[in-house]
Amino acid sequence: MIGYYVHHQGNGHLHRARSIAAHCPLTVAGLSSLPAPDDWPGPWVRLPRDDDGDPATFGDMTAGGRLHWAPVLHAGLRGRMARIAEWIAATSPALLVSDVSVEVALLARLLGTPTAVVAMRGERTDTPHRTAYDLAELLLAPWPSTLPEPGWPGHWRAKTVHTGAFSRFDGRSPAPADAAVDGTRRVLLLMGSGGRDISAAEVTAARDATPGWQWATLGGPDGRWSADPWPALCAADVVVTHAGQNALAECAAARRPAVVVPQERPFGEQAATGRALTRGRLAVVTPRWPDAHDWAALLEQAHAHGGDRWSHWAPGDGATNAARALADAASTGRTA
Repeated sequence: MIGYYVHHQGNGHLHRARSIAAHCPLTVAGLSSLPAPDDWPGPWVRLPRDDDGDPATFGDMTAGGRLHWAPVLHAGLRGRMARIAEWIAATSPALLVSDVSVEVALLARLLGTPTAVVAMRGERTDTPHRTAYDLAELLLAPWPSTLPEPGWPGHWRAKTVHTGAFSRFDGRSPAPADAAVDGTRRVLLLMGSGGRDISAAEVTAARDATPGWQWATLGGPDGRWSADPWPALCAADVVVTHAGQNALAECAAARRPAVVVPQERPFGEQAATGRALTRGRLAVVTPRWPDAHDWAALLEQAHAHGGDRWSHWAPGDGATNAARALADAASTGRTA
C-alpha cells in the first residue's frame, strides 16, 4: 500500500492525487483534511486541520526556520500528526507520498517509511525544503525533463522522475473551438481557488478594452465554479490563466492558446513556471496583469501562437508515469 498526503490548500494537489491513484497498480490511501472525493479508489484518512484558530497563539510556526508549518501547542497539528503516525503503524505502507508538506515527509521518514515528494518549481533551497528533498527516495517533477528547474543539486536530479504535466483531463480528445458566427472570439479566464491576485475591476477593464472578444470566467474574482471546466476550455479561442501547475496542465490537455499571468506565491513558484513556459515557447507569458490597453495585442499574439506546443509540456501519459514511478519505488522499498 502507498499513502498519499494531499494538502488542503486549493484544488491542484487533490486533482493530481486523483489522477495518480486512478493509474496506480497498488492500493493508494489518501490522507488529508479534505473530504474523500467520490472517485477515490482506496481508503481515505480524514485529518484534523492544523491552521484553524487564532494565529496570534501559534508561536514560532517555523521552529527557528527548520520547518514550514508547526504551530506551537496546536491541537489540530498534534491530532493530525498522531493520526498519520497511527495509520503508518497500523498499515506499514511501502511508501508515503507528500503533496506537499515538509513536516509530513519528515514524520513518515522518522517512522521508518520511505517517502516520495512531489517537487515544486521556484527557490527550494531553504532548510525545510532541502531536508525534505534530501531524505526523499524519489522526487516527482510534474513537468518535462526538457525544461528542468535550474540550479538543482545533482543528487536531487539523480532521483527525479520528470513525468510531464498531467491532469484529470488526460486521455480526452481536445475539441477545436467552434468558429464564432459573428466573428467574436472567446476568452476563458481560468483562475484557481488557491489564491486571487486579480481584482474584478481589472478583469472588467480588460473585457471593455477587447470588444472583439467575449470573456467568460471560471474561478477568480466574481467567477463561477465548474466541477468540469473541460467544455469551457475547449470552447475558448484563448485561455487566460495563472501559472499554477494544475491550471496549466488542464489548459495543456485541451491544447488551447494561452496568456499566462504568474501570481505571487511562496518561493516564487509561479514566476519560475512562467520562465519555463517562456523557455519552451509554450504560451504568451506576462509578469503581471497587463494594463487594459495591452490586452487586445496579447490575445492576438496568443491566438496566432496556437496551442500545439503544449504537447511538449503535457504529452498525455504523465499520471501513468507518476503512478508507475511510485509503484516501482514502493516495490524497491519492500525488497531492500
